Amino acid sequence: MFEDRSGRLPDRRPLKGYGAAVTAGPDGPLLFVGGYGTDNRVLTGGDDGLVDATPDPLSDPHGHAFGVVAADVDADGDEEVYVHNSDAYGGISTERDRLFDRTATGWRDLFGLPVNAGRENVRAGRSVAAVDRLGTGRYGLLLACYGAPMRFYELGDDGEVTDMAEDVGVDFLTGGRSLVAGPVVTDRTDVFVGNERGPNYLLRNDGGRFSDVAEAFGLGAPGEHARGVALVDPDGDGAFDLVVGNWEGPNRLFERRGGGGGDDGEGNGDTDADPTFVDVAPAEWAEPTRTRTVLAADFDNDGAPEVFVNAMGAPNRLLRYRGGEWAVADPGDAAEPRGLGTGATVCDVDGDGTLELLVVHGEIGSQPLSLYAAPNDNRWLRVRPLTEHGAPARNAVVTLDTDRGTQTRLVDGGSGYLCQTEPVAHFGLGGDTAAAAVPEEVRVRWPGGRERGVDVSEEEAETELSVEHPANRGA
Repeated sequence: MFEDRSGRLPDRRPLKGYGAAVTAGPDGPLLFVGGYGTDNRVLTGGDDGLVDATPDPLSDPHGHAFGVVAADVDADGDEEVYVHNSDAYGGISTERDRLFDRTATGWRDLFGLPVNAGRENVRAGRSVAAVDRLGTGRYGLLLACYGAPMRFYELGDDGEVTDMAEDVGVDFLTGGRSLVAGPVVTDRTDVFVGNERGPNYLLRNDGGRFSDVAEAFGLGAPGEHARGVALVDPDGDGAFDLVVGNWEGPNRLFERRGGGGGDDGEGNGDTDADPTFVDVAPAEWAEPTRTRTVLAADFDNDGAPEVFVNAMGAPNRLLRYRGGEWAVADPGDAAEPRGLGTGATVCDVDGDGTLELLVVHGEIGSQPLSLYAAPNDNRWLRVRPLTEHGAPARNAVVTLDTDRGTQTRLVDGGSGYLCQTEPVAHFGLGGDTAAAAVPEEVRVRWPGGRERGVDVSEEEAETELSVEHPANRGA
């Protein structure tokens, strides 16, 4: 499926890395790649491909970056970038994390402010997720620690960083590996935590405070070692399924069934019967491998999602959704049978409507970054919802109605393991061998529950629409 586009990268020097995230820059997407014991890198689009645009403050050449995430934590309309550094496998690290804030004079590390002395994180961990727990457009940052309690950072108006983990009920002692945030069992932003050497957590959002309900939904899996996790809605019914990749253990594809998604206003989740989750993973895909990052996106713009599985020292995998079922497919050049895959992210690098897949390698050796795409002539539509502050609305759910059915996408707050994709809902419309679907209406549901519909037409296909928050339209 994928073709190698690595020649569009600025160089092919080996890099030992883990996490990668995509945020919005002034002239297009910025791809942040964390270096492990080497420079972080920031890539952006140029005339002939990607170029290195790393600002000196973000380089941090001596840091050991794991998880990376972008979100507007100070409600100023621009995303900050959180980088989790750790030179320890678990427990306490000798390094501190970074929280980079872009100002009019350049980037600064908010943990370096005097008000935050002693507040920086030194707990070893892996992944970070942006979580709008109250639906205000001001994001908290949940850190999956390893052998130490999780943290949940929020930012005050004076730049003061505060760990709210105990107050919001997430100060669990974990073997945390992965995080994915979205409406898993409520209409709010819930969080699935993939753990190693212990049960997973499903943190239900009870009005801004969380409670673990994984066991009740059969998602604990205490004997498995979770890595990549993704939320995907293949049939457009508005109920997100949960893809869980395990390290050298069975890979799961939990289809959500039932549950109305309504909320009673008291933070008690669904008013209808609670959903259930059924593992529908194809046998070939369920076979154990060295799973790392798991990503869901419509790479070929045919209107149905694919799931890409990054593996370390084993071939990468691809799932395609066709005819109401998932099936294993050939990833083409992106198989990388000798690749030491650690992380991966997705965005439309050049604005042509075809998504690019960036793969990061590392852990047991340095390898160059890889870039892939699935060339196609299908049509597409991209939707960028905004918070009331004007920043990307991560955790928002975007639904597209067409003359052929409905598609649903989640704006990514954290792509399961170490990484995060672009803050855009990307929809393929098909049309390579048959007439493309005609878009009719886009609906956005923000984490706070506000909704807005926007009529679209066939003429608006192959464009990117920005959808303002209802608070900014007198709604």
